Amino acid sequence: MFQLTRDVYAQMVGAALDAYPLEFCGLAAGPTAVGGGPGSVGRVFYPCRNDAESARVYTINAHDYMRAEADADDHDWEINCVVHSHTHSEPYPSPTDVSAAISPDWHYVIVSLKREAPEVRSYRIVDGEIVAEPLAIV
Repeated sequence: MFQLTRDVYAQMVGAALDAYPLEFCGLAAGPTAVGGGPGSVGRVFYPCRNDAESARVYTINAHDYMRAEADADDHDWEINCVVHSHTHSEPYPSPTDVSAAISPDWHYVIVSLKREAPEVRSYRIVDGEIVAEPLAIV
C-alpha cells in the first residue's frame, strides 16, 4: 500500500489538470518503509518540469529532480514516488513507463485524465513486472 496525504494528492491532481493537454510529472518524498512496502507515505510533492513537453511521454527535469532530492534529504526523507499523468489513456503503466522505472522501491502513481473525473492509481514496477497496489489518502 502507498499512502498520500490529502494535500499531496490534491497537488498531484491539480498539477495534472493544470498541465493538460501535456503530461505532467513530479516526485513525492517521505519516510519509506523497508523495501517500499506497507507504511510508505508521500508527505511532500515536488512538481517537476516535463522536459519532453509532450502529451504522450514525460522526462523529469534533472534540476528539478536534484532540488527535490536535496529537500527530501534535508527532512531525512527519501524520494519514494514518481507521478505523472496520462492525458488520453488509462491509469496503467505504458511500456515506456516500465522501461523508465528507476527503483524497485518506488511507487509509480498515474493520474489519468481520459475521463471527466481524474483517476489516480499506484503501482510497483520490479524487474519489468507491474503490480497494482492500494492507494490510501491519509
